[in-house]
Amino acid sequence: MLRNGTLAHESNWGTRRDVPREVFSITKSITSTLVGIAVRDGDLRLDDRVSQYVPQWRGTPSATVTVRHLLSNDSGRFWSLQSDYGDLLRARSRTRYAVGLPQQYAPGSAWAYNNAAIQVLEPVLEKATGMRVARFARTRLFEPLGMSHSTFITDRADDAAVFYGLQTTCLDLARFGSLYLGRGKVRGTRLLDTSWVERAVGRASTTHNAAYGYLWWLNRPGQLRGATDVVDAAGQPVAPASGQLASFAPADLYAALGFGGQVLLVDPSTKTMVIRLGLPAQPGEEAYGFVRAATVLTEALR
Repeated sequence: MLRNGTLAHESNWGTRRDVPREVFSITKSITSTLVGIAVRDGDLRLDDRVSQYVPQWRGTPSATVTVRHLLSNDSGRFWSLQSDYGDLLRARSRTRYAVGLPQQYAPGSAWAYNNAAIQVLEPVLEKATGMRVARFARTRLFEPLGMSHSTFITDRADDAAVFYGLQTTCLDLARFGSLYLGRGKVRGTRLLDTSWVERAVGRASTTHNAAYGYLWWLNRPGQLRGATDVVDAAGQPVAPASGQLASFAPADLYAALGFGGQVLLVDPSTKTMVIRLGLPAQPGEEAYGFVRAATVLTEALR
């Protein structure tokens, strides 16, 4: 836990603090930030059609999918449990597999926590910036923030896994979170436009899910969607829920979340961060996630 940039509490349970760990979908929030940097550089626009960078989509039902759709998870690209959590992970080139999937719903019409759709940001970033994603991340984000223990893994085709492939540490994630607490600026250096931070973590990016910004989870009230909700033939939730992820906590909380309870929770009002990396919950244990981290936050502040 950090408050105002100062380490308030740390427990490592025998693990060295500088040993990187796989953080799974926390990677998505890193990828969102790389897009934000590319937008600030003028290399990319949110309303650019992805087909501008992925020629295989030209003249297909995916031709009108935009970068904003990929960031908001309402691209309408094909999603299934088998595809997203099986075939995609086993693919030699995850990017080639993701690009080759069909369009399932009209862009902007349905929300899905779609790993394959997010992986398409890899060729978008590469072509827009003229740099491999791992190098772009290192030179434009990790090095400026001092994230010296952070790297992207790559698949057998040497494509960076931008939906889950980051290895990092708690303290490096604290450095990442400080970029957003500083509204895009760290130690006098601006990496992101303030407007990007407001759009990414300050409000929902889609009417389909109040709890989702640009590849960040939010505590905003409204219709909520989870990663594997059941949907009907039109891609709409069969039993939509409403409320907040953590109704007892401030509505402006936001978090980068990864499989197995990997959490970077940020409270912009008190400039506090709660970070947890570790093993998934075992049978009978409470799973760590947004609610658990928000509980730690509110109890500590109280």
